[in-house]
Amino acid sequence: MKSVEIDRNMRLKEEPTKGHNRWHPDIPPILEVDPGEEVVLETRDASDGQIKPNMTVDDLHSLDTKVAHPLTGPVYVKGAAPGDLLEIEYLDIIPQANGWTRNRPGAGFLRDLFQDPYLAHWNIQDGWATSPQLPGVRIANGSFMGTAGIAPSHSQLEQWTRREADLVARGGIAALPDPEDAVPTVEPVASQGLRTIPPRENCGNVDAKQLTKGSRLLIPVNVAGALYSAGDGHFAQGDSECCITAIEMGATVAVRFKLHAGEAARHNIRFPRFAHPGFFAPPEWAAPRNFIATMGMPIREDGTQEGEDLTLAARNALINMIELLQERGWSREQAYIICSVAVDLRISNAVDLPNVTVSAFLPEDIFQG
Repeated sequence: MKSVEIDRNMRLKEEPTKGHNRWHPDIPPILEVDPGEEVVLETRDASDGQIKPNMTVDDLHSLDTKVAHPLTGPVYVKGAAPGDLLEIEYLDIIPQANGWTRNRPGAGFLRDLFQDPYLAHWNIQDGWATSPQLPGVRIANGSFMGTAGIAPSHSQLEQWTRREADLVARGGIAALPDPEDAVPTVEPVASQGLRTIPPRENCGNVDAKQLTKGSRLLIPVNVAGALYSAGDGHFAQGDSECCITAIEMGATVAVRFKLHAGEAARHNIRFPRFAHPGFFAPPEWAAPRNFIATMGMPIREDGTQEGEDLTLAARNALINMIELLQERGWSREQAYIICSVAVDLRISNAVDLPNVTVSAFLPEDIFQG
């Protein structure tokens, strides 16, 4: 077994030989492993340790804003070559004792409705997370790595940068390359490296909560050695992570690699896949048991009918769930946090036009007493 240990009292920029926060093929590996070998990586939380348990919402304005996500790696997998399919098996994911969830103004799914910052701290113990900001709520362990992936090739780096810049030029949102807070600081990585905020074909920040212990992630290899990295541990998350954060935490992850030689090229596999041989979470939480759900359809607040707009349907389902939680006595901000860490948005239908439907599922068992 090989491992990478970090000092979580230090920021990534103070320990730059242990990781990075940009995607670039020229970032050198910090570890080499054989396929089948177990590897243990200690990782930092998404804030790079900036959010402490005693902080208040008033402290958030002082954070460095372009550090996300600090990743441990890269790990060079011997024998991996472009065209292969890299399989990553998650053997264990061990959470730290503290976590946090925040709403960041200007971000999140309902960023136009929630423009004030909010911060909840979590105590993680015995498989549960509780928060003094959400009294009576208890969230079960569903630990996974929010961000994990491999390096892009140089051609992919150029292609993905162009397409995201084109989106911004057309009025869309994307985090373009920026050397501020970049690790490593060397050029051209700092100026050209892809930001880790969006997922891409190399996987990265997909925030798929089903990638728990026992799962297998498969990614098409782009460069020699694949160059795998991981970070951004989540103790639990609702499908959508609507306020832009889950229960964020540092974590220790154990993985094992397997190579499927030429499989990606042979079958033209371009995007990641993942699987789990059992339940990704206890069935009563994965289903969930004892739930209430709200529906959303593509109808605007003024009554305008839209068609086939799953984003609008998801927005309405989420707003309806927040209103339901408010009826129960939670503030708007508390309700938004609960949705981000525990509510699953699911497509109920994508064919019954014009009203495609998204449902928001709230597991009632998160409420104690």
